[in-house]
Amino acid sequence: MHSYSLLAAAKINLYLEVVGDRPDGYHELVMVMQSIGLADRLTIRSLNSADIRLQCDHPQVPGDASNLAHRAAALLQNRFPQAMKQHGGVEITIQKNIPVGAGLAGGSADAAAVLVGVDMLWQLGLTQIELQTLGAELGSDVPFCISGGTAIATGRGEQIDSLQGIEQFYVVLAKYSSLTISTPWAYQAYRRAFAATYVDVNTAGQTRREALHSGPMVAAIYHQDGPDIGHHLHNDLEKVVLTQHAQVQALKDAMAASGGLGTLMSGSGPTVFTLAATRTEAEAIAAQVRSQLSDPDLELWVAPFVSTSVQFSP
Repeated sequence: MHSYSLLAAAKINLYLEVVGDRPDGYHELVMVMQSIGLADRLTIRSLNSADIRLQCDHPQVPGDASNLAHRAAALLQNRFPQAMKQHGGVEITIQKNIPVGAGLAGGSADAAAVLVGVDMLWQLGLTQIELQTLGAELGSDVPFCISGGTAIATGRGEQIDSLQGIEQFYVVLAKYSSLTISTPWAYQAYRRAFAATYVDVNTAGQTRREALHSGPMVAAIYHQDGPDIGHHLHNDLEKVVLTQHAQVQALKDAMAASGGLGTLMSGSGPTVFTLAATRTEAEAIAAQVRSQLSDPDLELWVAPFVSTSVQFSP
């Protein structure tokens, strides 16, 4: 086999708590992540040269070494030079369905798919944990995007523990296509505003446990309780993003008023989502939001929760 086609799923944050500062300059986080059925399609082919070539149908996605998917291929090329010499370089083609700069980990999902695809293409036989360790060198979301499903992420987001799946739910996503928000800006703004509330990340034991608040969300997922999951949706970054971006606040208000189990901004935004119990309910919410906010710049999607992030596709 000299080519593979893969689907790389987007993710949403059902829960995001900023705990404190880490010695490496990142934030210590607790997040509950969920893969959704909105996915990019990647084709990965062998080349007869040592090149890495990348092309994407989205004009805002670079095709050079600044692209995380390109960097994923280069990482494997550097770590496994003999495999590259035996099997050749790779050509990566990305059909972009996940919106860019949306807080949905589209770039990380593509990088994860490249790690998985090249592993198969070069017959490396890497385990999921080995792939996640490599992925953590590329970005904090990449390890989750390799395993996917429902998981709690800690550390800077790269330490993944799977939770019981909740694939019965649907999500309505909304984003203004012309609006993007810088993830580094969001975390820096949060640090400036709330550093005084940070927990010492070196604290252990009961004191540290009492500082974290993710338990009710994890319990709601364990019990498959949709209304309770909706009730415990939480994202600390809303405190800085919504105050600076009135358009996102207004979108969240409109989404929340349209029904569903709960509404939240995903990641650093600007995507807002509403959790729904059924596809019918999700489609009705999407229609109501579209009717209320008749802006051609507003994009809406309906997607199911899914149990994996990277899937091989015919």
